[in-house]
Amino acid sequence: MSSFIEKLPGIGLATVLALPAWLIGSYFPIVGSPVIGILLGLMLSFWRKPAALHPGVVFTSKKVLQYAIILMGFGLNLFNILHVGGQTLLLMIFTLTAAFLSAYLAGRLLRTEGRTTTLIAVGTAICGGSAIAAAAPVIRAKDEEVAHSISTIFLFNVIAAFLFPFLGHLFGMSNDQFGLWAGTAINDTSSVVAAGYTYSHDAGNLAVIVKLTRTLMIIPVTLALAFIFARKSSDQAGSYRFSKIFPWFVLGFTAASVVTTAFSLPQGLTTGLTAIGKYMIVMAMVCIGLNTNLVRLIKNGIRPILLGLICWFVLAIVSLFVQHWLF
Repeated sequence: MSSFIEKLPGIGLATVLALPAWLIGSYFPIVGSPVIGILLGLMLSFWRKPAALHPGVVFTSKKVLQYAIILMGFGLNLFNILHVGGQTLLLMIFTLTAAFLSAYLAGRLLRTEGRTTTLIAVGTAICGGSAIAAAAPVIRAKDEEVAHSISTIFLFNVIAAFLFPFLGHLFGMSNDQFGLWAGTAINDTSSVVAAGYTYSHDAGNLAVIVKLTRTLMIIPVTLALAFIFARKSSDQAGSYRFSKIFPWFVLGFTAASVVTTAFSLPQGLTTGLTAIGKYMIVMAMVCIGLNTNLVRLIKNGIRPILLGLICWFVLAIVSLFVQHWLF
């Protein structure tokens, strides 16, 4: 109990700082509250924080982030996405493979740090900031690595929201074609919504369902990362403890999704729980920004952006070609 009391000042600071980020993000959904939160934290990173704030700031950037992911599971009704998910499963296997393979090869070429490469790959392949938030504690990513990855994904989210509808009309794509493309090739849900409904209402509906199906890939991917990271740790330390690195919060995310599906929870309840989860993610992003060395972030900034561009380009091209082949 005393340990938790020590964390309260830092948690309180995160709660307060997350509020303006949350409000600004609600007015500019393409940018999003998590990005505003991390930017706010970065602006305050030069502030010499009192020592009493440190335990709570660290706790929020790590543990509160995991609890937030669990709450996000209440927003996924498995029945609603099973039909579309079954049809697009093969397409997603190709796009996820393309994103991870291109990230690995480009990361080797650009010599980006391994954890940063992994986070950008996960963010590009699955669902932007949420996937990065889920993977970061599993691979024990540093706050600067998370900041690099979130910033990179944000840049391409904004570009995609404006570029994809233009390209869709240029290529003469149908509503279904564009919905599948946007749902599999745009990173963050907010940008999927913006691009999809800009194109047409039907395209937007399909894009969102495909995107939600994609979000479920968080579960197998984080489990695989936990296994890989545990093996790497065992090679270095001479011991193998998968239970130590196992992402238990992903089981919570899965359980929350099952509960929502099995018991048909009221819409107001699931909306409220996911809103709390989203706010907690903003709190965690603020703390990640606070713990980041901004000077070092800027110095190393170009390589993650190039990596993100390569991943995103490959993902978009593979999605188009595989979709044409399958459908």
